Amino acid sequence: MKALLLAGGTGSRLRPFTHTGAKQLLPIANRPVLFYALEALAAAGVTETGVVVGDHEREIRRAAGDGSAFGLRLTYLHQDRPLGLAHAVRIARDFLGDDDFLLYLGDTYLPEGVTGFLDRARAQPVDARLLLTRVADPTAFGVAEVAAGGDGTAAGSTVLRLEEKPEHPRSDLALVGVYAFTPAVHEAVRAIAPSARGELEITHAVQWMIDHGLTVRAETTAATWRDTGSVEDMLEANRHVLDTLVGGIEGKVDAGSTVRGRVLLAEGAVVRGSHITGPAIIGAGTVVTGSSIGPYTAVAEDCRIEDSAIAHSVLLRGARIEGAPLIQDSLIGRGASVLATPRLSRSHRLVIGDHSEVHLTS
Repeated sequence: MKALLLAGGTGSRLRPFTHTGAKQLLPIANRPVLFYALEALAAAGVTETGVVVGDHEREIRRAAGDGSAFGLRLTYLHQDRPLGLAHAVRIARDFLGDDDFLLYLGDTYLPEGVTGFLDRARAQPVDARLLLTRVADPTAFGVAEVAAGGDGTAAGSTVLRLEEKPEHPRSDLALVGVYAFTPAVHEAVRAIAPSARGELEITHAVQWMIDHGLTVRAETTAATWRDTGSVEDMLEANRHVLDTLVGGIEGKVDAGSTVRGRVLLAEGAVVRGSHITGPAIIGAGTVVTGSSIGPYTAVAEDCRIEDSAIAHSVLLRGARIEGAPLIQDSLIGRGASVLATPRLSRSHRLVIGDHSEVHLTS
């Protein structure tokens, strides 16, 4: 079975970060979101993978290479504009040929991977198999209505109807962003018209399959899942990965510092007169001085943190924090600076784009 991994979206909900970089390369615990998907495909026994890319093609190619580092063979497929998931399937027609394939959104974080899902798709192939999860607000997702009495086994539940971001959802079952298809889907994506937002929706293609008597099944997962399309989802995915962190001190920690809990300090990182409480990860070349790094914080490479306190946050490469009394629940971009100015407040929540500069109270 082949895979089609989508990495061409614009990431509008993650601006300004995605003005200067691909959303699929934003880090969770100092590793790009895309890498978790690539590793999941390899673990499931997939080798041939098409990667649909857009404006950030060069950046994604540079990060993922030919796929050999993940045990994959990657073929890059350029999409001029992000015109919907079904459009991505359409432009990948020659690559996919007449093979069954897995469709996987490259910004989906699914820690359980896709091995079980793919094993069931291989063992009991149907025209389309969908992965669902229950959500509190279905209006923000593609939503599935399934037949009553699904037994939860490999056969799954029969899908009756799909809707894209419905105003009045028929269920709380949202599409996770993982699908298994036979070549029957190609006729569906050719048959549908663009939606009101000008995109070829995969939900419309699957609904076309249902309407034309093809077999569409779904299974539901209760595992942690994030589409990492927003700052909040990025922070929660980061928190989940750090909960599984295996600590290790490879960098330098001076006698005036304390490190508690599971902390991964990369070789070349330096901690002076500071307190680090895990789970936390600190990248190579980062220097922490006179500061407190709290739980669920991921600090990338070559950052500088001085006389500051940070918790439950993500700092991208080259970020600089000086004199910040408390930063939490924040995502700070590449090369961004957060600097102290006269005191007005003691707590700050920041969403700062790449190469920005913010002056805080001290």
